[in-house]
Amino acid sequence: MARRLVIIGGDAAGMTAAAQARRMVSADELEILAFERGSRTSYAACGLPYLIGGLVEAPADLVARTPEEHRAKGIDVRIRHEVTAIDTQTATVTVRNLDTGQESVTHYDELLIATGASGITPPWPGIDAEGVLQLRTLADAAKVEQALAAGTRHAVVVGAGYIGLEVAENLLARGLAVSVIEKLDAPMGAVLDADMAVAVTDAMRSAGIDLRLGTSVTGFTVSDGRVTAVETEAGPVKANLVVIGLGVRANSELARAAGIAVGESGGIIVDDHLRTGAPHVWAAGDCVESRHRITGRGVVLALGTHANKQGRCAGTNIAGGEATFGGVLGTAITKFKHLEIARTGLTEREAAAAGLDAFAEITEASSRAGYYPGAQSMRVKVVAERQTGRLLGAQIVGGEDAGKRIDVLATALWNGMTVHEMSGMDLSYAPPFSPVWDPVLLAAGKAASKL
Repeated sequence: MARRLVIIGGDAAGMTAAAQARRMVSADELEILAFERGSRTSYAACGLPYLIGGLVEAPADLVARTPEEHRAKGIDVRIRHEVTAIDTQTATVTVRNLDTGQESVTHYDELLIATGASGITPPWPGIDAEGVLQLRTLADAAKVEQALAAGTRHAVVVGAGYIGLEVAENLLARGLAVSVIEKLDAPMGAVLDADMAVAVTDAMRSAGIDLRLGTSVTGFTVSDGRVTAVETEAGPVKANLVVIGLGVRANSELARAAGIAVGESGGIIVDDHLRTGAPHVWAAGDCVESRHRITGRGVVLALGTHANKQGRCAGTNIAGGEATFGGVLGTAITKFKHLEIARTGLTEREAAAAGLDAFAEITEASSRAGYYPGAQSMRVKVVAERQTGRLLGAQIVGGEDAGKRIDVLATALWNGMTVHEMSGMDLSYAPPFSPVWDPVLLAAGKAASKL
C-alpha cells in the first residue's frame, strides 16, 4: 500500500516539494495529496506589481502550474480546502471544504506544512473599507484593476519597502497620483542603511511620488463604505485606492496549535533537512524560521527563492533522498524606475545589533568603462568584520547593470571570504560590461586597505 504525503499549502514550497517527490517516487509508492485554501496553485506573487503596471499582460502569465496540470502529474490537488487542525498523535489533519462547509479527517504518513505568510495589517480604523487592500494574490490584483477601471486617480501606498516601491512605480505608470507613506525616516529603511537610501528618496521624488517619510498612519476616512483618505499624524492624504505593504508574518498558528515548536521570529522551527520536532512532520517556505548564515539566528525571510529551494529540499528528503537547506543571507533586489537596489547579508546597523565589531566603506563606481557609452554610476557599500576582514554584508544602489552585481558579493559572503580575498577575485572585464576594476573589486579593495 502506498504511503501518503499530505501537503498543507499549494504554492511555491508546497508544490515544489510535491513535484520533486513525484519525480523521485511513483504514485504506486507515494500518494501525494495537497490542500490549498485558495482557488489557484503555483503562481508568481512577485510578479503582481508588474501585472497591475501592464508589463505582464494577463494573470494567467503568472501561473506556473494549474491544479489540473499538477493532477496530470499524479498530484491530487484540492483547492478551496482549508486544513483547520493537525493531530500529530494520530497523524491526521482536519480539512474543511470551503465551498460546502463539510469537514473530514485525513490520515498522513508524512506531512508537509507550507502555509506561507500573511501581510501585516494593523488594527487601524477603516482598514476593512472598500479600496483598502494588500497586493498578495491574483484576486488582489483584480481588485486594483477594477478600481482603475472605475476611475481611481489617487493612490496611497503604505510602506516603502520592496512591495511598496514596486507598487508605487507601477501605479505611477498607470497615470495615478501616488503618495507613499513610510513610518521610518527613509525608504527601504529596513533593508538599507540610511546613507544608501538617499538615492532611493531622490529617485522617488524626482519621478513625482509624494513621499512622506517619518509619518505614521492612524486610520482611514471612509464614506459609503469606500476609503476617501488615509489619516496620519500629520493630517489626511486623499486616496481612492490604498495598498498596504508593511511586510509579512509567518502563518505558523496551525503548527503552534498542534504543539509544533515555533521560534521567536514567529516561524516554525526546522532543521537543515526541513524536519520539525514532530515525527514525520516537515515544514518549508515563508512559514518557517531559517538559519541566518552570518548571525546564526533564526529569521523569517519571505522570498520565493528560499521557498522553492526549501520545497525541493523537503520533497527530496520525504521521498527518501538526502538534501539540506544551507540557510539564508537575505539577498534581495528590486528597482524603482531607473534605480536598481540590492542587498545581501547584514547592514551596518544590523551588524552592530548582532554585537559584531564591524566597519563599512562606500565606493562610487561605474557600470562600464568610462569611455564606453551608457555607463551608469553606482554606490557599493561593504560591511566587514574589523579584526578578520570577513565580509558581513553589502548593498548596491545605482543605474542599469548595478543591482545584479550583488550576486558576486552574496557568493563571497556564502563562502566566508574576507575583503582581502575578494579584492583579488578573477572577474570578467570588457568595456561594455565593466571598468577594468569592477565595482565589486574596487569596494573590496577599499575595505581591505582600511584594514
